[in-house]
Amino acid sequence: MSEMREKIATVDDRRKLADAVRGAQIAAADRGDVVVDMKEADLARIEILAHDLKPVFDDVPVDDLQWDFAISKGQQPRLWIDPTSHVMMGRDRRTYRFVRDTRLGRIVVAESPEVQPISDAVTNYIAERIVERQRLMEGERISLRPAVIYQEDKNSGPTEHASVRPPAVSSTTTRRSRSVVSELITVLTWFVIGGLAGAGALLAFFWDRLSPYF
Repeated sequence: MSEMREKIATVDDRRKLADAVRGAQIAAADRGDVVVDMKEADLARIEILAHDLKPVFDDVPVDDLQWDFAISKGQQPRLWIDPTSHVMMGRDRRTYRFVRDTRLGRIVVAESPEVQPISDAVTNYIAERIVERQRLMEGERISLRPAVIYQEDKNSGPTEHASVRPPAVSSTTTRRSRSVVSELITVLTWFVIGGLAGAGALLAFFWDRLSPYF
């Protein structure tokens, strides 16, 4: 009789555990559905902003490769402007946040629940970056490659003849040449002084013998 009761109790415990596991699975599925719904809602809002900015993206020069203009559909959807800036949704899932990563950390460029203010902020940011790039391109450019002279070949056309590199004048060589000249001048000066001093000494030593001739 006692064995029968223990078996019934064990079966009841297993049923309770199975019911608990089934309940946990249902709750996890419900939470997953909520997360999926939130992600889809964030993605929909990001796509609305991207659609509003599409004319701006189309006006950017094709040869300007500093921009991304892409949507990442990860756990938190983002609209990437360039490798350091993007737009994402805030914690309330309704506020757009235009952020930028800098050396000092992440800064919020603009934040608003409306699309238009964020669209204007992104447009101004793109315009500023384009102007900065134009200023850099208009500055003086110094080529880091050696100049190449092409010799005209009557049969096969222009062919590469030789590479011309500007002569590099070493400051060390210049200092050495100046030092050699200075030392040479110093030696000649002391040589002349020594010669004059020797001549004076000889004249004083033989003065008694030479005085009759003066």
